Amino acid sequence: MTSTPIRVGIIGQGRSGRDIHGKLLVQLPEQYRIAAIADSLPDRQARAREEFGCNPYATWEEMIEREPLDLIVNASPSHLHFPITLELLNRGFNVLCEKPLAKSPEEVDELIAASKRSGKLLAVFQQSRYHPAFQQIRKVIDSGVLGRIVQIDFSLNGFARRWDWQTLQSNNGGNLMNTGPHPVDQALQLFGTDTMPQITCIMDRANTFGDAEDYVKLLMRGRGRPTIDIEISSCCAYPQDSFNIQGTNGGLHGTADRLEWKYFKPEEAPPQQLIREPLISASGLPAYCSETLTWHEGDWTMSLPEGQSLFGYMTERLYVMLHGALTAGAELEITPEQVRQQMWVMEECRRQNPHIYSA
Repeated sequence: MTSTPIRVGIIGQGRSGRDIHGKLLVQLPEQYRIAAIADSLPDRQARAREEFGCNPYATWEEMIEREPLDLIVNASPSHLHFPITLELLNRGFNVLCEKPLAKSPEEVDELIAASKRSGKLLAVFQQSRYHPAFQQIRKVIDSGVLGRIVQIDFSLNGFARRWDWQTLQSNNGGNLMNTGPHPVDQALQLFGTDTMPQITCIMDRANTFGDAEDYVKLLMRGRGRPTIDIEISSCCAYPQDSFNIQGTNGGLHGTADRLEWKYFKPEEAPPQQLIREPLISASGLPAYCSETLTWHEGDWTMSLPEGQSLFGYMTERLYVMLHGALTAGAELEITPEQVRQQMWVMEECRRQNPHIYSA
């Protein structure tokens, strides 16, 4: 591709296609140009023509037949992500697909194979990889100050009833497929993508009007790896910290906006050794283990460019990365192979909950 803006076609003009992708792409005119959209609703077609100055179409098939496009953003309903993306790759288009990319690891395998056959790029919109709080968490963990990481908690909780199309299994709905791709992707980055975790998952239907789950408790475990606890609940009236990390030298907790951590330095700690006899205080009374540690503390507060939202920041980071992959051959930072591991985890979660997901 040349240095001219990448010509983009967007499939869908709903909460994702318009409110996320469309609104961000018009802010990157040097890198991208929205050339066309496809949506079955006439009012959305008219709005896209007015807002983006692009050509609207009723179907994505008509759009790709009539428009010379460099990239297709697949923001169709979730259950259509896999079949449409597969067809686009087979027709020779680069694709950025919304999450969830597919429903199973086998479907992801088909997409990867199609991408390799066509020589076209397959990217996935997992923008939370660029969440500032998550990136700060990685920095703190990588610094080693917390010691060996024992447990990591992700909580995406609230209290809400829901009755739209994303509550249905037939639409790849439910909290795990709707919200789960973000924390599961982050969790696998911290767990390590070189091995498959052991999975324990409990699902429930609490406040949903559909047949998919709206409560998920997901545990990841593995030898030599941190235990990761992901909770996505729609029946939590008292949500706590979004993140809580336990390490051998300290811990971290906080929200998307603010984090704080504390730790001790082993070289500064009083020397101790195992004592097998009952502990006795200086006055000769039974005693507990007691020592004074010197704690070191750190904190972080999210700061975004003026006028930019968190969602806009993460989306821009992903699109800048994608531009480098399309124009300069840079490596994707979020690969389909990584997303395949995510799909494997989610499939195992469904398998363990036959009261909701029958075989």
